Amino acid sequence: MAKRATREKARGYEDRSPSKVRALFPDKPAWSPVERDEERRDKSYVRNVRPCSDNQRLLLEAIDSKNVVVALGPAGTGKTYLAIAKAVEAFEAGKIGRIILTRPAVEAGESLGFLPGALEDKLAPYLRPLYDALSDRLGAKRLKLLLGDGSIEIAPVAYMRGRTLNNAFVVIDEVQNCTYGQIKMMLTRLGWHSTMVLTGDPDQSDLLPGLSGLSQVGEKLARLPDVAVVQLGDRDIVRHPLVASMLTVL
Repeated sequence: MAKRATREKARGYEDRSPSKVRALFPDKPAWSPVERDEERRDKSYVRNVRPCSDNQRLLLEAIDSKNVVVALGPAGTGKTYLAIAKAVEAFEAGKIGRIILTRPAVEAGESLGFLPGALEDKLAPYLRPLYDALSDRLGAKRLKLLLGDGSIEIAPVAYMRGRTLNNAFVVIDEVQNCTYGQIKMMLTRLGWHSTMVLTGDPDQSDLLPGLSGLSQVGEKLARLPDVAVVQLGDRDIVRHPLVASMLTVL
């Protein structure tokens, strides 16, 4: 009798239909991979990003209304990520024809020495953060296709000289590692029907003291009514809470 009861009990658990599961666990709500309850769902990918602070909201509004935006602030405030998210949004809406992302190839306080491979391989470590942000918004497969057909271009600042960037969304990252002349050169690349966003942290320059032109450019551009300069602070950091705490003492 005991063996028969065990077999019948096992057969009962083999029935995994929703009705049987609800009968077995009447008080446990059914889980859904598309759960819409914001209080219970974990942070995950969303197509349209939303600001986490007032300054981030000002940054998004500035990108929507101005052709040139300068975003200044410490690490973790979402400057680059929000700019790339708006670039992808504009591209998918057909407002621009291509996305151009650029940053200076400056070593962060250490010598990397000789890097093997072709030019793209040598520059990959410097441009990796931009690839990561784009992959998060588009997916690796689609990003590879858009990079292949030229819809998205990622290149160092030095390769922008002499170009006119029309019908494009241009994000210039890590601008604190650009000299005044480099920033001026990049700003004058702006063409018709284009948006340009410069992001950087004046307090984290890897250049020799006095060489970074970000603070000086930010002060001058703030006087122009058609250019937005958005200053983010420690309260806008969306990384681990310790990041904001450490930046107040470092």
